[in-house]
Amino acid sequence: MIEKRRPTGVLIGLSIIAALLFAGLVSLGIWQIHRLEWKRALIHQVETRIHDRPRPAPPLASPNDTYLRIAARGHFLHDQATLVQASTIRGPGYWVMTPLITDRGFTMIVNRGFVPPDRRSSYARPVGTVRIVGLLRQTEPRGGFLRANDPKAGRWYSRDVAAISRNHDLPSPVANYFLDQEYSTASGTLPIGGLTIVRFPNNHLPYAITWFALAAMVAGAYIVVMRHEWKVRRA
Repeated sequence: MIEKRRPTGVLIGLSIIAALLFAGLVSLGIWQIHRLEWKRALIHQVETRIHDRPRPAPPLASPNDTYLRIAARGHFLHDQATLVQASTIRGPGYWVMTPLITDRGFTMIVNRGFVPPDRRSSYARPVGTVRIVGLLRQTEPRGGFLRANDPKAGRWYSRDVAAISRNHDLPSPVANYFLDQEYSTASGTLPIGGLTIVRFPNNHLPYAITWFALAAMVAGAYIVVMRHEWKVRRA
């Protein structure tokens, strides 16, 4: 039985489609390789930052300052603390977000740490001038997943610096970030600091391998089809 040859136009169209698919899949693989290099550099940068000597807390910060280890002096406004719902390795509870009037003339919101639900109103409240050290974190606007912050009802699901500042009418200027305070060595003291999760998913290498493998499959399928067509045309 003689197999029918495919029209030349069909082969040209098939070649164009295969070439586009191959190029697109290879491009995605290369993009994932670039993302892998970026992620590795980011992880190295953050791991270095969190162990650095603390720098003076800045009045304003950029996204590039995330996870800088910073320090500040000032006094807390405990009566204007905000409790933000939290889920931690110690279970559910609240982050205690307390404004700090710094000795440099600006207000900074400090995540003093975690308290369980039954201790939301009974935790340590240091008075006078304090020195705090922790990691610079970016604000978390717009609430949590499918849950919007409700300041009037006192329900907070994210650490939204601007919204917390407006809700308490904090003295200006207010830093556009918050500080995650480090763990206190005082045994049994609440809030419990130092619970910052510094973890970045890094799946770019498996993704790159997947895209390159799909590109190889497209190329292999094209070669099989073309080899078969060549044999048919020679018969």
